Amino acid sequence: MVTSSVTPVLDLRSDTVTRPDDAMRSVMSSADVGDNVIDTDPTMRELEQRAATVLGMPAALWTPSGTMANLIALSIHLSRGDRFLAPRDAHVLVNELGSAAWLAGGMPEPLAHDAGPGRPSPRTLRGAVGPRELPYYALRTSLLCLENTHNAAGGAVTPPHEHAQLVALAKDAGLRVHLDGARIWHAAVTLGVLPAALTVGADTVSACFSKGLGAPVGSVLAGSEEFIEQARRMRQMLGGGVRQGGILAAACLLALDRVDELAESHAAARQLADGLTELGWQVVQPQTNIVLAPVADLAMTLDSLRSLRILASPMAGKVRFVTHRDISAEDIDEALRRIKAAA
Repeated sequence: MVTSSVTPVLDLRSDTVTRPDDAMRSVMSSADVGDNVIDTDPTMRELEQRAATVLGMPAALWTPSGTMANLIALSIHLSRGDRFLAPRDAHVLVNELGSAAWLAGGMPEPLAHDAGPGRPSPRTLRGAVGPRELPYYALRTSLLCLENTHNAAGGAVTPPHEHAQLVALAKDAGLRVHLDGARIWHAAVTLGVLPAALTVGADTVSACFSKGLGAPVGSVLAGSEEFIEQARRMRQMLGGGVRQGGILAAACLLALDRVDELAESHAAARQLADGLTELGWQVVQPQTNIVLAPVADLAMTLDSLRSLRILASPMAGKVRFVTHRDISAEDIDEALRRIKAAA
């Protein structure tokens, strides 16, 4: 199929490709700001207080990225040489350039997804933790890092009761728990629960405002007040202490008002998955806004889609399509039309 140079690009690589709309640019331009390193930016303070409440935590800290939020959490939770556990292909294991080991000093141990996509079973966790009493020279396990939704498993959701089982087992074994909730908003919308219902028992949680919610930048790390004080120092050490951050915090506040709109992205993902299935693709049915499709030749398929001006990305050996607020139902129909015409 030959496409015109004016054929619009349909960007399904990630829900981070969204651009702030006029309403978001407006609140950013009028944000009340201050120096957030010397004292406190008022808009940043409002965001951190609201995010802490939404996530069911006493306090929260804005960070420029989810990777920094996770790194800060792991750096504080881990002593150098400690082992930490995380579901296989978790973001902290495969998408953060080894910072958990290199900078936080942790020894990663992946857990099998034997309870479902992205979800280790209590039995697997129990076996990985091992006995309480160990010789002094044995590797000490001190942290469990969960991820909800699990990106590489196709935006897979962990329901509250399974989260509670894993957390309870970890706590019984003396482990701390960090939840990478970059897309926790998606999990909450899918399950019809408040985000705080998905953080129960966790010591800390990170969440992202630029994945699906339309903010240009920003994540948050939440936990106890004592933890967040330590986290603030660590953020400064890593270069994350921004000055008039209220301009960015204003976008994140508006993003929080739009969490319920994620249901539209989920519907678009189902629409895309159903359409690809009708065209003969093998598709993992999405729980949220990520569609994974195993293909015979990943590189060739991505090149073919690119020739159709459809942008997708590789993930866990599959083609990954991610729907978002800048992609409409009509855009999904157009993507399917192009793929069908090229078949």
